[in-house]
Amino acid sequence: MKRVLLLVLGAAFAALPALAQQRSFSCVGAEKLEDDVFSLAFQRGSAKLTEAARSPLAAAIEAALAAPDRNICILGHAGQEGGASTSIQLAAQRARAVTNAMAAQGVGVERLRAEARSAQFSPAIRAAEPPSRTVTIVLMPAP
Repeated sequence: MKRVLLLVLGAAFAALPALAQQRSFSCVGAEKLEDDVFSLAFQRGSAKLTEAARSPLAAAIEAALAAPDRNICILGHAGQEGGASTSIQLAAQRARAVTNAMAAQGVGVERLRAEARSAQFSPAIRAAEPPSRTVTIVLMPAP
């Protein structure tokens, strides 16, 4: 009985799609890098990809696919677009939208790390003129 149960469970798990293993890497300092950085603009209060974002997104995807050993930091930014929690949620939604778009085009999710940045917590974002409503995609240096 126990053996049959193990066989059934093993077959069930074998039928499931393989889950991507998260690579261990950090995005600390990513905003200071200058090479292989792409910026995507968003409308105020929105996490929907704009037509203007399509070209830099396509360039970032092309670069990511050409360098499969490099990890990618996706940094969502929100200016002062509501209170602190609203801004950080919006920044996270923007980063998630870009992450989903990159994954849909074949960039492995194990290489992608989405993080939110908010004007409430970052003097650099708060001082940006015009206020930062972007997602920055950074291809990290090869390990």
